[in-house]
Amino acid sequence: MAEDDIPLTGTVKDKLIRTKERWAEEGRLLTGTHADPTRDRLPPGQTLVKDWPVLDLGVQPDVAKEKFRLRVEGLVENRIALDWDGFMALPQTEMVRDIHCVTQWSRYDNRFTGVMVRDLLDIARPKPEARFVSLTCYDGYTTNLTLDEFAEADVMFAHAWEGAPLARQHGGPVRLVLPKLYFWKSPKWVTRVELLAEDRPGFWEVRGYHNHGDPWTEERYG
Repeated sequence: MAEDDIPLTGTVKDKLIRTKERWAEEGRLLTGTHADPTRDRLPPGQTLVKDWPVLDLGVQPDVAKEKFRLRVEGLVENRIALDWDGFMALPQTEMVRDIHCVTQWSRYDNRFTGVMVRDLLDIARPKPEARFVSLTCYDGYTTNLTLDEFAEADVMFAHAWEGAPLARQHGGPVRLVLPKLYFWKSPKWVTRVELLAEDRPGFWEVRGYHNHGDPWTEERYG
């Protein structure tokens, strides 16, 4: 169900979801090799693309900026609920990173603009017992991360790509960008961040996909 009654376009593609579950069962795309990210730019089994493929569950939330909210809650000293103006008033950063999708494509040199996760966490102040993060999106999608990786220096809530507002099909108005993991760990249309003491596997993680998702060691499936 969509967060805050945000309109959704399309319907959930049950057949697509089952197909990707079958990929996990069969180990599709696995090469059985590892790579060194300090030496090898393209992870094993990946194909370089110039476009940016669109992948989702079949629905795309239509999040008007006046309805946008980004909440940071759970095990924090200071709960945050940002509207669009509040989000844009935070320090803005630009970064260029490669991205890697578990469906076998990679795209180099993506220029993102947004708010670094570290800046949000400085405001929220995680409690000592916080060790994991659960992310919830406007289309109902969820995924999980460790707090340590979520808080790394190059993790961003992005609102722009290549100098233009992030398109709805790619997660606009705001998506997470965590470059070191497969891109299902960088969810679109993020609205809620919950810090937790215990891990909470998300949508694909409970459907056979790896709980971590490192492209260079082919952590496609669990």
